[in-house]
Amino acid sequence: MVLNMSRVQTDNSFFQDKIEIRMKVLPDKDHIKVLDCYSGKGLIWDEIKNKSNQKIDVMRIEMKRQGSGVYLRGDNLKFIGALQLDVFDVIDLDAYGMPYEQLQLIFKKGYKGVICMTFGHVAYNQLPFDFLKDLGYSKKMIRKCPTLFCFNGQEKFLDWLALKGVKNVFIIKTLISYLAFQTCK
Repeated sequence: MVLNMSRVQTDNSFFQDKIEIRMKVLPDKDHIKVLDCYSGKGLIWDEIKNKSNQKIDVMRIEMKRQGSGVYLRGDNLKFIGALQLDVFDVIDLDAYGMPYEQLQLIFKKGYKGVICMTFGHVAYNQLPFDFLKDLGYSKKMIRKCPTLFCFNGQEKFLDWLALKGVKNVFIIKTLISYLAFQTCK
């Protein structure tokens, strides 16, 4: 497969892949509640609502003004920290890069349910220090040769999820990867 690396990433890049991964992991319930932490204009979940026979309520969070509709405007870390997460069946983290801080907080709060996310990591981009520390790398190791720890970001991320107790991960891999997993009950 040839990838066009000059393609500009937008909020709706790989739109159908994002919908597909979410449709695969929707809980088998009549009524689903979603926390969409990087909602943009809400297009992904609007499309899923149109395709699904289930009733889906979405609480949207977005940092900047995004068209019409009701959403929480501001830093999703603050909202994640303040919300009672166990009322949601799905948490969606469609971020640019790796939403490590958001996941740390979600795991710390003991959330049990489905998480859908985007994982975008390019070699030579530094992975978060605390993330690498969780995997057993010391500050001294990372400082000595930081580029050594930039490779295999997705494999490192899957190892990190295993440390958090995640047993099953669904992946659609394109230019970047879309993952969905369920935290242990």
